Amino acid sequence: MKNSDENKLDNPVWNSLSETHAEFAIDYNGTKFYNPDYCPFGGFVKPNSVLEAQNQYKSLTDSFFIVGEKPLIADSLEIVKELVCLQMIAHNPIEFQTDIEIVTLTEKHNQELLHLVNLVQPGYFKTKTPLLGNYYGIFKENQLIAVTGERMKMNNFTEVSAIITHPDHTGKGYAKQLIKHAVNIILSQNKTPYLHVVESNISAIKLYEKLGFVTRRKISFWNISKK
Repeated sequence: MKNSDENKLDNPVWNSLSETHAEFAIDYNGTKFYNPDYCPFGGFVKPNSVLEAQNQYKSLTDSFFIVGEKPLIADSLEIVKELVCLQMIAHNPIEFQTDIEIVTLTEKHNQELLHLVNLVQPGYFKTKTPLLGNYYGIFKENQLIAVTGERMKMNNFTEVSAIITHPDHTGKGYAKQLIKHAVNIILSQNKTPYLHVVESNISAIKLYEKLGFVTRRKISFWNISKK
């Protein structure tokens, strides 16, 4: 099932903060950022608003990302790197047998969740990121060893994010099972799941394609920080 609103994915931060995640938005009149305690991402519809937005937002966080078109950069800031990602989208439920227990994580798991994600992908996951959506985990001997969750949300789209397995437990299909779980729940809510993956991460891209994700477009995450 294709969603007629798919062009909203061209500007996922702005549209998430204009729709489902409006309560997390800091609005700079043409540029919107997530409150940095939740997610250091911004997006814009008015290019000229970006400079003033950055100048104000930098007082809240030292490093952040603008997602989409290349922004103008304030003199006191610099682009540290451009992360070119594939934006991938899934339209159909994922079908395969699974027998492993998947746990919906709650507040009591937050420290473990933060630790695991930042062990593998430092810098993106903040103290309140788990409040943006549902997070699911697999435990082994009472240790959280793999997670997947939801990050940006619009009325019709939910981003699958934090697809993380502890380095000691990779290669056992945990990510595949968690992605299936998250994707099928999102589809059951009549929303379309999508994700972002750095274009050089070939093994992850192959996994997502095997699970039915297709590449919609390339999209850049501009990492900006103080000079």
